[in-house]
Amino acid sequence: MRVTAKGQVTIPVEIREKLGLLPNCEVEFELSGNAVRIRRARRAKKSSRGRSLVERLRGRGGVRLTTDEILALTRGPR
Repeated sequence: MRVTAKGQVTIPVEIREKLGLLPNCEVEFELSGNAVRIRRARRAKKSSRGRSLVERLRGRGGVRLTTDEILALTRGPR
């Protein structure tokens, strides 16, 4: 693994999935001798993974439909 000029590295997908590291999540670094440990940051406020996903998606819908129209689309023909 190589460190870029900006100090960035790519975390392998297996590690991201195992730790549940999603885009924009916070991580912490800890020095231990000459090694570095990375882990998910402790949450400062009570927040769930679901809440963070909803916050990221908020305001992204581009189609204006009523609730009844959306339900009709998802339910299909009766």
